[in-house]
Amino acid sequence: MNTELAIDIKHANVFLGGREIIHDLNWQVAKGGRCFILGANGAGKTTLVKTMMGYAWPKFGATVDVLGNRFGQTNLVELRKKIAWVSPFMSQFTNTESTGLEMVLSGFDGTLGLTRKATAEEVDTAKALMERFRCAHLIDQEIFTMSSGEQVKIMIARALLTKPELVILDEPSVYLDMAGREFLLEEIRQIAEKLPEVTIIFITQRIEDILPVFNEGMILAKGRIVEYGDRETVLREEVLSAAYGLPIKLWKNKSGRFWAMLE
Repeated sequence: MNTELAIDIKHANVFLGGREIIHDLNWQVAKGGRCFILGANGAGKTTLVKTMMGYAWPKFGATVDVLGNRFGQTNLVELRKKIAWVSPFMSQFTNTESTGLEMVLSGFDGTLGLTRKATAEEVDTAKALMERFRCAHLIDQEIFTMSSGEQVKIMIARALLTKPELVILDEPSVYLDMAGREFLLEEIRQIAEKLPEVTIIFITQRIEDILPVFNEGMILAKGRIVEYGDRETVLREEVLSAAYGLPIKLWKNKSGRFWAMLE
């Protein structure tokens, strides 16, 4: 086991409902790395996240090491406390009667929903993060009454509550409008710059969401890695065209972000 790696997955084949979703995946990310995962719907991105979190298990013969912990030999409950998973799809697993503040506070225990009385200091910390992510007005609002974009802001505040070692951003902007998306991406950029010791994985199906700070990545298609390496190697027109089955042309703006167009 290489303790310098935040993620080290070898020969992972993951089946769900009798169907192979991930095929012979080998992937490594160094501690403090900034890595993106790009793929269309059904590529296997969320299943890979579940594998990293220990919610989906590969077949015999694979090894999964996360933050120096080998799955099958470690306490996953304790490990998950070091990982912040942000996804707009997580709300389906939450207690819908939880308020925004209760959901953020649950980040202290790695649960989805508050299971104990929070301390005054914890409440102050949670409220400060909600202010930062412009969701303080949701403190007393129940999760199920929030828009998808509002829920994402709550989940990001929750994720950063305990200074995690690994942050997994699972399509965080998928439900946001243009203004909300650009605000969120700027926050992600600042987080990546201010917390160099934290490993950040950014998962998306939209090329334009991949910030220059994510200097390595991979493309997934049908559960297989199409390309893996540094940003410039992965984000090439011929690679993307093959992965998506479309004639893709790329345009790069002044900030270094790529935008895809059909030829």
